[in-house]
Amino acid sequence: MKKIAFLKIITSCAVLLCVSAPRAQTQYPNKPITVVVPYGAGGSADSRSRQLAQKMSVILKQPFVIDNKPGAGGNIGTEFVARAAADGYTIGMGNFAPLAVNKTLFGTLRYDPETDLSPIILIEKGPLILVVNPNSQYKSIQDIVAAAKAKPGVLTFSSGGIGGSHQLSAELFMQNAGIQMIHVPYKSGSAALTDLMAGNVDMMFDQMYSAVPSIKADKLRPIAITSKKRSPLFPNVPSFAELGYPKVEVLNWQGFIAPAGTPKAIIDTLNKAANEALKDPQLRELMLAQGNEIGGGSPADFAALIKSEAAKWSAVVKAGNIKPE
Repeated sequence: MKKIAFLKIITSCAVLLCVSAPRAQTQYPNKPITVVVPYGAGGSADSRSRQLAQKMSVILKQPFVIDNKPGAGGNIGTEFVARAAADGYTIGMGNFAPLAVNKTLFGTLRYDPETDLSPIILIEKGPLILVVNPNSQYKSIQDIVAAAKAKPGVLTFSSGGIGGSHQLSAELFMQNAGIQMIHVPYKSGSAALTDLMAGNVDMMFDQMYSAVPSIKADKLRPIAITSKKRSPLFPNVPSFAELGYPKVEVLNWQGFIAPAGTPKAIIDTLNKAANEALKDPQLRELMLAQGNEIGGGSPADFAALIKSEAAKWSAVVKAGNIKPE
């Protein structure tokens, strides 16, 4: 009898262990989650990470901590995420440059965007807008192309640095229009825009969130937008597609990523929370007011976008023989 009772106790313990193990695995998250932003505080990637993280913190009932790790065009912070433990407690903001451009631009990276990272969700994507000084003689794409063909290598465009969306948008335009202009890189997009407004450069492909206030204040003149269709914010500004340059389509995008090997259940939990957060009316209004398209969707959707963008920009970087600073 004692032997039978002992066996019953052992069996009961085994059953309890089998029941409790899955429960333990479903406890994620049970401590703060760090979001690594590969850029400095105050920029678009930083502010959007903070806004979305705050919403997700409420949904998942755990704090989200923003950790800014800028440098090397986003490579330093992105590599940190790639090397972090794949447990869902370190994720990152990943975007255009470190996920789709830098592998070709730099030749070699200390991380591989395809194999060392797991996409979680696309947060947003937004077009760029070609702008000039309001006193500029250039009032249309036709004016710019005609001037560039008449005087190759004379017109100038500014950017926030080599290999970013500012420069690559201009490079894509030049390759499709068959023109050459001079690239004038600055240490930041704001510095590039300031010099444009001062009349020191001819034009700039700027991100919408940055350009919108200055356009509305008549400090910049918009020429064309890099989305397929016109923006509701500027219905009178044509797209490059309708001007005869359908391949000049640029959407600067960003989303959350995790280290490769992060369990699917954790990725799905984060994806679900982020999709829910992106339904927040206040956040949606803010994103739309900045000229962006609201993201969402599955990890597979984001992975497909990254793959297609990497192929596209690899070709542009190689054709333009663009080299890092």
